[in-house]
Amino acid sequence: MRRKRGFTLVEIMIVVAIIALLAAIAIPNLLTARRTANEAAAKATVRSLSTSAETYATAHSGAYPDSVANLTEYISSAANYCKDQAGGETTVQGYKYACTLNVGDYTFVATPATMNTTGSIVYTATTGGVLTPL
Repeated sequence: MRRKRGFTLVEIMIVVAIIALLAAIAIPNLLTARRTANEAAAKATVRSLSTSAETYATAHSGAYPDSVANLTEYISSAANYCKDQAGGETTVQGYKYACTLNVGDYTFVATPATMNTTGSIVYTATTGGVLTPL
């Protein structure tokens, strides 16, 4: 009669240890990649909102949009990032967006929802299209 031979407890423990080691190496790299992607998206979003506000001002004799509804004429996704005039924040892809719109100026701010986890840079765009990372 032939005996079946299975894995010993030591062999299984070695495999589990190797998998745990690989996970310990890979997970921080994945988190860093996610944070970097969130930061790139936030920077691009703030830049797009600022460009749209400047385009609006060019078409309206220097007056900037004073509401999200006016801003959506040039960027349809503005409503996804800006709450209308209440000064509230909207969280999208790990960043909180705050938009301040007035006829004479604007400010767009993207702040990480959880600092150093979802992002580590605060992006601000002000009148004139100046994008400032903090």
